[in-house]
Amino acid sequence: MVQDTAVQQGPVYLDANATEPLRPAARAAMLAGLEQTGNPSSVHAAGRRARIMLEEARQTMASAFGREADCCVFTSGGTEADTLALHGFGRAEGRAILIGATEHDAIRKAAPEASLIPVDGQGVIDCMALEEMLAAHTPGTGDRPGPLVCIMAANNETGVYAPLRDVASLCRQHGAFLHVDAVQAAGRMQERDEFSLALKDGSLAGASLALSAHKMGGPKGAGALLLPEDRPLAPLLPGGGQERGRRGGTSALASHMGMAAALEESRKQDWTLLEALRDELEGVMVQAGALIMGHGVARLSNTISAVLPGVAAQMQLMALDIEGYCVSAGSACSSGKVARSHVLEAMGQGEAAGQAIRVSLPWNAEAGAVRAFGQVYALMAQRFAGRGLLKRSSLQGGGRAT
Repeated sequence: MVQDTAVQQGPVYLDANATEPLRPAARAAMLAGLEQTGNPSSVHAAGRRARIMLEEARQTMASAFGREADCCVFTSGGTEADTLALHGFGRAEGRAILIGATEHDAIRKAAPEASLIPVDGQGVIDCMALEEMLAAHTPGTGDRPGPLVCIMAANNETGVYAPLRDVASLCRQHGAFLHVDAVQAAGRMQERDEFSLALKDGSLAGASLALSAHKMGGPKGAGALLLPEDRPLAPLLPGGGQERGRRGGTSALASHMGMAAALEESRKQDWTLLEALRDELEGVMVQAGALIMGHGVARLSNTISAVLPGVAAQMQLMALDIEGYCVSAGSACSSGKVARSHVLEAMGQGEAAGQAIRVSLPWNAEAGAVRAFGQVYALMAQRFAGRGLLKRSSLQGGGRAT
């Protein structure tokens, strides 16, 4: 829902990939959940009522991605879902672990021993390199099982989609298990994006999926791991045996109800309107001297990774924050630090890794506010150019990096 209204008062929020604004439907669902006193694990009437509501949320989450309800393991967020997959499908089963070079730290830091699958200059997984790596790990008679391959559906910094159908095909050919971090993609699905197509044609039927509520417009602190089938999974938190023994701990009923409601609302949204607004803003930023990372390939409809050559990302963030605009330099999961982007470094972008900001439009972005941001960005770039900081980049592709 793009609102073409007057510019809002106060800070303008353009950091949706860090967290989306809470959707009204999610708020309403959470309030309904908070009214329930019973623990979903209790057998009395109050517990049974809470259990019914929890299972309705589970059914919503699972069916949206073509899974049975018992395949949905509720977690505290995307990071836990990723870590549970690495533990349950990777280490507990004795698999080697292969991860994309541009993965989120939820994967990278949970698997420091993993081998990195390279990406090209656009940030797209190198499938030829992946095939070679898989061939080296293809299981033989008596060997340990094939590797665990972890790939993001869409990158949190650049928005670039992974070639999931090709990756899934390679994993099947070589007996590998595929885990997809779908945190950014799941709540922003369009009819023909790569993630949606891979779900529709069954490419991801054998893969696990990590989801996060607050990236859909739901509450922070809720997520899910979707399994390819109802199967045992070595838990990180044994606890009291909740989630069919796969994740202990009292169920966060209200949060998971909010997540399910947010997902349903995201499926109703026309993301092409937001994409058009994103493209319009990109044009303004390029005209001001910016380079757009991953411009030549399919990306999330709301995401811009823009490099201002010669100007440190932190300087840009400070200048825009003073003007009342909330953007970021990449992942918001780094304790508030502004650091060089490992994503752009993996893409071979050199100094640009420290000069990129991320603008990610929220589901309720106001067209007037976004256009006003474009004007402020252009004036900022002009000021940096006047101080001799803005440089002509050696990156290929003119105004749009390749």
